[in-house]
Amino acid sequence: MGDDISTADLQARVAALEAENRVLRDRVAAPPDTTAVAASTYTARKTGRWRPFVAVILIVLGCVLAPLAIVSGWARATLTDTDNFVATYAPLAKDPAVQAYVVAQTMDVVNKNIDVDSLTGEVIDGIKSLGVRPRVGEALDLLKAPAAQGIESIMQRGVETFVASDAFATAWQEALRVSHAQLTATLSNDPNALLKAQTDGTIGIEIGPIIAQIKQSLIDRGITVASRIPDVNRTIPIAQAENLPTAQVAYRAVVAGGTWLPWVALILLTAGVLVAKRRARTLIWAAVGLALGMIVLLTGFVTGRAVLLTTLPPSVVPSNVTTLLYDTVVTPMKDTATVTLVLAVVVAIVGWMFGPFAAPRRLRGLYLDGVASLRGSAESRGVTTGKVGDWLYAQRKVVQTVVGLGAAAALLLLRPLSIGEIIATLVVALIVLIVLSLVERPPTATSADQVDPVDRGGPAGDHPTGGDPTVPLPAGISGQ
Repeated sequence: MGDDISTADLQARVAALEAENRVLRDRVAAPPDTTAVAASTYTARKTGRWRPFVAVILIVLGCVLAPLAIVSGWARATLTDTDNFVATYAPLAKDPAVQAYVVAQTMDVVNKNIDVDSLTGEVIDGIKSLGVRPRVGEALDLLKAPAAQGIESIMQRGVETFVASDAFATAWQEALRVSHAQLTATLSNDPNALLKAQTDGTIGIEIGPIIAQIKQSLIDRGITVASRIPDVNRTIPIAQAENLPTAQVAYRAVVAGGTWLPWVALILLTAGVLVAKRRARTLIWAAVGLALGMIVLLTGFVTGRAVLLTTLPPSVVPSNVTTLLYDTVVTPMKDTATVTLVLAVVVAIVGWMFGPFAAPRRLRGLYLDGVASLRGSAESRGVTTGKVGDWLYAQRKVVQTVVGLGAAAALLLLRPLSIGEIIATLVVALIVLIVLSLVERPPTATSADQVDPVDRGGPAGDHPTGGDPTVPLPAGISGQ
């Protein structure tokens, strides 16, 4: 009786299991609720449809503003700050091209205001009027030309000696301060400064005070004829007055936006990446766009030099002086643009290496296999990181984020940023990440399919889905 009851109970349980299996099979075989799926898909698409367009707009604006940010940032620091302006142009006092130009300008003033031939003739005629023999008079007449040349040579050497001295460097700095005061007054639309700039035809570096000091230096050397040199008002041109309205508008824009424009460009690029659905790809494209913007800016610097040489012909300023002045202005901006270009390329490469792409996933998988092999070999010899390694493995995402943010902060704070500092920061960050990956200690039960699929090298979401949910029954157990 007991056996019959046990058999009946078993058959009832088997029947219940088969009924449950049929229900599960029906659920798997039944078509999904396409209406609900379609509704949820439509809602997701509708809510996320704006993100790609907004991301593109933000990134394009950031890439367009980045070159303007570099130019405005430099201009604000140089054009509105007298000390920076003087520090930029003061070293030119030691440049042979500038010294030769100042000497030529000074001698031009001397020759226009002092008739050395007439002066020498008056002196010799005065000697002859005292009464000399005819042959002596003839000899004095022959000395007029050599005497005039000698006086000109003495003055030329006196000017060259002063221009090569430290006193000239000091006078040059004082002239820069005067020029900067007039330049800022002109660009800020001061009526007196504007009138002066229009009358002169140019805006530039005043050399009148320099010529005044050269005059005094010649007098101190005993060349009293230099006292006839009048006060002059000359400039080394750096802009034409016909471009003044444009320069004034640009100056006001620089003062208004030079401080915050670089941060606006950075915020726009960052926001574009964060808004995008596919952030890894968006980061790469943002870096590529930024690099293209820097290439355009560097090309513009080359074009600007040619335009300036055309605007200021050699008859106004020697070409070598014009090129020197332009390069002095542009070099800091070129350096910043070059560094930004390298940084953008580095970001694009890093974004690709750590992105969800097939090739870098395989490389990361090979790296993780190598690290796991080294870790296993070390632990087999009793070398282990213990609880520290366990904690680092559990917090690996947080630690990696901190390292990345630290590298980004270093690049933002380093001023002036150089290509070497970018490479050094990248190398240090990579070394830190490698050391952390070696110190990490995954649980011993962890298998390959439990590792983050993106880190491991497989596609995201590559975990097992479960297959057939039914449970096969043992052979021979049936209610039949």
